[in-house]
Amino acid sequence: MANILVSLTSPGGLENLQILEQPQLTPKEDEIVVRHDAIGMNFVDIYHRKGIYALPSYPAVIGVEAAGTVEAVGSAVADLKVGDRIAYCGAPIGAYATRRTLAAQRAILLPPQIDAATAASSLLKAMTAYMLLSKTYPVGAGTTILVHAAAGGLGAILVKWAKELGATVIGTVSSQEKAELARSYGADHLIVGRDADLVGEVKSRTNGRGVDVGYDGIGGSVLAKTIDSVRPFGTVVTIGQAAGPIPPVDVDRLRPGKTLSHPSILAFTIDQANYREAAKAAIAVIESGITAAVAAEYPLEEAARAQEFLESGRAAGSLLLIPE
Repeated sequence: MANILVSLTSPGGLENLQILEQPQLTPKEDEIVVRHDAIGMNFVDIYHRKGIYALPSYPAVIGVEAAGTVEAVGSAVADLKVGDRIAYCGAPIGAYATRRTLAAQRAILLPPQIDAATAASSLLKAMTAYMLLSKTYPVGAGTTILVHAAAGGLGAILVKWAKELGATVIGTVSSQEKAELARSYGADHLIVGRDADLVGEVKSRTNGRGVDVGYDGIGGSVLAKTIDSVRPFGTVVTIGQAAGPIPPVDVDRLRPGKTLSHPSILAFTIDQANYREAAKAAIAVIESGITAAVAAEYPLEEAARAQEFLESGRAAGSLLLIPE
């Protein structure tokens, strides 16, 4: 297997992603070396590349999620051994590489029934869904939620998990093809097309009330529509900006009594207790079959092409990078 990494020379375009040979890695006493079998791609990778979320220094290796096999362990690592199958996500970033060193406490042992591709495509998204469904707003029987991009990687897990919790799910998708996917995941109602009357459609499906919570990873002009789709004293959750920067919000728009939340799974899981709690819940739901579909796989050296496809919004599911 070739040893390479994808180096981001500076914030900007795809041309700033360079393929470099990777040096030999030696773990510190509390670290492991993991050989990646599958690397998960997420929209936060785009934000890191563009500098929307600035990194401490450059050049840098981006990527927040992967699964692989332990190749070496530091002298103080007692609960992992060479050959263990693990996954990880969150900070510190650095997954776009054949191998990497990783703090041993961030490694999550994989049960035999979860393969590397499933773990790399679903772990961070399932942990995000756990945060959104249990911490940001407690979703359960009788809750009505709005999920944008309901056929995407995170959207699929949110829809499936919310249905398991007894919620009614209204999803938005950009095409009839994606509508069929979201419907297969369990969405009760679907709003199709970027130019659809989101607020009117939501109100018509909730007897004029609005949803209890709306999850908006689209940003741009969609956020205002999401706010208007949420019932009084409901919660609006902004979690991304796939369609453009998150605009300033006039607090008067939140009347009467709506709550606006802007959670970050990377910030949430910096705390090790939160990380382990969310990982335990995520592994359990992945084992139960709640996963993201893999829309496409790319060789690691084609990371720029894969990011271009991810950014286009055409992918119905998760994308993976595969070291060769």
